[in-house]
Amino acid sequence: MKFAAAWADIACQVLDTTYPYATQHASTGPDDVDVTPDRLHPAFHGSYDWHSSAHMQWSLVQLLTLAPEEVGQRPVDLLNQRLTPETIAVEADYLRARPSYERPYGWAWAAMLVAAARKAQWADALTPLGDVIADLVLAWLPKQVYPVRHGVHLNSAFALALLHEAYDELGRPDVVEAIRLRALEWYGADTAYDTRFEPSGTDFLSPALTEAELMRRVLPSTEFADWLTAFLPGLGADAHQHLLDVPVTDDSGDGQLAHLGGLALSRAWQLRTIAPALPYVGDVLLAAADRQMEAVLPTVTDGDFMSTHWLVSFALLADQA
Repeated sequence: MKFAAAWADIACQVLDTTYPYATQHASTGPDDVDVTPDRLHPAFHGSYDWHSSAHMQWSLVQLLTLAPEEVGQRPVDLLNQRLTPETIAVEADYLRARPSYERPYGWAWAAMLVAAARKAQWADALTPLGDVIADLVLAWLPKQVYPVRHGVHLNSAFALALLHEAYDELGRPDVVEAIRLRALEWYGADTAYDTRFEPSGTDFLSPALTEAELMRRVLPSTEFADWLTAFLPGLGADAHQHLLDVPVTDDSGDGQLAHLGGLALSRAWQLRTIAPALPYVGDVLLAAADRQMEAVLPTVTDGDFMSTHWLVSFALLADQA
């Protein structure tokens, strides 16, 4: 795998970077103010915030699976320190006590980590985390009346796509079915989606392509092709061209503007996965995906920390699509 060593190296580097760290911890009282990262989150500290730490550890598990000889021992040592029964018990208890914490984006990435490690040495330690998140998802979905459709962390379709994948791999048909039904209810009747206002200034997701990626997972292939044609008519031909163009990206160290690098990578991932449903423009979509990924690749490993602390995961999604 071409980038395995470099991606593993930067993932370990940012996970070992304690500060800056954004805790997003809501104190429950005057005695609940010790937010030292490794005390509060012994598994998911470093890499700036909880969800980035979770998905950069997912990246390491993925890289160890795909190219173990290229990534070496350092990722194994780091994961051995982070993913223990004791540390995961703390994280599971934290989520159980705060059922809206990192909902749904962080849940989705943590579940992906659990699923990726299901055949690895950390599987038993991670099982309670996967169980807690499954319970939280099943309790949350009936209460979430409307989907969130913007292009950042709370986007509902992105989280459901990853949660669907994770719990399918983990053998939880109850969670998978709950996600499928909610996706169909929220998005099944969508047609002629207006993409004129994409992207927003801090998006790392295309609301349109992210919705399409979720529906690809929950619909049979022939039904998905019909749904996609109605949802984004003219994609790859005479419409929605701006979704195929490389967004203007920023690596100044501004954490919000750095999102646009992730937008290029998430578009590359999603264009590649939906391209088979539109064979008459498939080559156009794949070429656009290649352009978007190539434009951001240098930033994945050589950019500012506000980019490098998370972009490897999105590069992996695009690379393995």
